[in-house]
Amino acid sequence: MSGRVWKTIQDRLQGGPIHMTLLDPATSPGPVGESIATIAANYGTDAIMVGGSTDVSSDNLDELVLHIKEKTRLPVIYFPSTAGAMSPHVDAIYFLSVLNSRDPRMIVGEQARGAPLLKALGTEAIPMGYVLVSPGMKVGQVSHADLITRDAAGAERAANLALAAQMFGMKLVYLECGSGSPEPCPVEIVRAVRQVLDVPLVVGGGIRTGAQAEALLAAGADILVTGTIAENRHFDRLAEVVKAVKGARKA
Repeated sequence: MSGRVWKTIQDRLQGGPIHMTLLDPATSPGPVGESIATIAANYGTDAIMVGGSTDVSSDNLDELVLHIKEKTRLPVIYFPSTAGAMSPHVDAIYFLSVLNSRDPRMIVGEQARGAPLLKALGTEAIPMGYVLVSPGMKVGQVSHADLITRDAAGAERAANLALAAQMFGMKLVYLECGSGSPEPCPVEIVRAVRQVLDVPLVVGGGIRTGAQAEALLAAGADILVTGTIAENRHFDRLAEVVKAVKGARKA
């Protein structure tokens, strides 16, 4: 568990915000995911995340990871849903806890199941506090989340959860509205979390335009994640979002 990927993320963040592309092994298998990852890499995405809420197996995860590694030199980070699937070929895993889940299994149960395998494989684990914001979409359902509401009370609750994650020693906090969300996380929630947080803040779900990306970055997001626009081959939108992220980096 060398910490190489985390060091790469830290180094990139020294220059400003970064972008990651998320691909689902179930919907963008093997060669399909490879082609999307290649395009995303050419646009300037900083890493490829792989994972999905359902239907991820060790086989389709392995297939996608190996195809991506054939064509890009980007870090490939596993974004897990359960301990039921793992690939020895990923460069790192976001070892995440769904902090606002009603189900202890999603807070620490699946993590306890998966930890021995990660140790045996020597996989780099990056601890992450995962906070699900309304509407949550499929990941909100499978995680049994008590979703953060899109209002002032939700912003306060999200900030408290994020601060708790930092005090637990987690290296990242992720605000997630869910893949396919009709809207991204409200900037008021991002701003509230940023005000209390010292570790990098990841924001994903519902980001479809450069203007939305710019608003989230201005509110304090350090890492933006987009998946649906890439998987649906809206590459003009992907390019627009990545451009907004690169535009916010230091000269």
